[in-house]
Amino acid sequence: MKKHPVIKKIIKRILLFVVVLFVLSLVAFCLARLAPGDPLQSFYGDKLDTMSEVEKQMARERLGLDSDILTQYGRWFVNALGGDFGLSFKYKMPVIDVVSPLIGNSLLLGVTAYIVIFVLATVLAVFCVLHEDKFIDKLICKVGTVLYYTPAFWLGVVLVLIFSINLGWLPSSGAYDVGKANDVGNRMIHMVLPLIVMIASHLWYYGYMIRNKLLDEVRKDYVLLAKSKGCTRREIVWKHCLRNVAPTIVSIMAISIPHVTGGTVVVESVFNYPGIGGLAVESAKYHDYNLLMVVVLITGAAVFAASFIAQTINEEIDPRMKEMGTIKW
Repeated sequence: MKKHPVIKKIIKRILLFVVVLFVLSLVAFCLARLAPGDPLQSFYGDKLDTMSEVEKQMARERLGLDSDILTQYGRWFVNALGGDFGLSFKYKMPVIDVVSPLIGNSLLLGVTAYIVIFVLATVLAVFCVLHEDKFIDKLICKVGTVLYYTPAFWLGVVLVLIFSINLGWLPSSGAYDVGKANDVGNRMIHMVLPLIVMIASHLWYYGYMIRNKLLDEVRKDYVLLAKSKGCTRREIVWKHCLRNVAPTIVSIMAISIPHVTGGTVVVESVFNYPGIGGLAVESAKYHDYNLLMVVVLITGAAVFAASFIAQTINEEIDPRMKEMGTIKW
C-alpha cells in the first residue's frame, strides 16, 4: 500500500529536521570545545587560581571535560536524548532550569518585532510603489537606508539617554518591574525601546526587497491589460501584484529568522533584557558549553521550523510550487 504523498513529505521533513539538529549539535559542540578558554574559570571563578593541577584535573573529571571531544559529545548526546542537557558551569544548575524562564521573554520580544517588521515592511513597500519616484518615495528610501546602517547598539543607547534618563518616560532595562511579571501593560512599556531599535534596524531592509519585487511585478504585461480595463494602480497593486509576490514575501520572512534573531541578541544586551539572546552571548563569554548548546539548538530548530512553515504556506498560496519543487528537502 502506497503512502499518501503528504504523509511521505511530512516524514521526509521530520527526518531531515532530526539530521539537521544532529549535525548542528555536533558542529556547535566541537567548535565550543576548540575555542580558547577554560570552562573551569566559569565554574570556580577566582578559586581556580588557588587550585593545584591535581585538583584541576579532578574537577575536569567531575565535569566530564577530561575526555576527547568525540567521547564528550557521545556522552552529552546520550544524556540529551534522555532530557538531560547537562549542568550550567556559570549558574551551577541544570541548563533547562536556566533557559526555561527566559524563553518566554525572547519569544514575546522576537515574535512581536517579527510580525510588526513584516506588516510595516509590506505596507511601506506598497506605499512606495504607489508613489514611485515621487518625493515621498525618495524620502522614505533615504531615511530607511540611514536607519538600516545605524548601529543598533548606538541607537539603543541614544534612545535610553533621551526617553529613560532625560525624559523618564520609559524604562531603560529589564522585561518588567519587580513583582509585575504577569502585568501585560508593564511588559509592553518595557518592550517599547527594544522594539523601536529592532524595527528601525530591520524594517527598510525587508521593505526595500518587497518594494523592488513589487516594482518588477507592476511592469509585467498583465498590469498593462488591467490598466486598459480601467483598473487603478492601487487596485492592481493590492489585488494582483501583492498576491503574486506573496510567495516571495513568505520566503523572505523564512530566511530572515537568523537576521532578526541576531538583532534580538544585540537588543537584549543593550537593554539588559532577560532572554536567550543575551544568554547566548553570556554562555560563549564564560565558556558555558552546555548552556550554549541548548541555546544553539533552540535557535536552529526555530530557523528550520520557519523554513518548513514557509514552504508549506507557499505551496498553499501558489500550488505551482508543488510541481516546481522550488525548495528541496
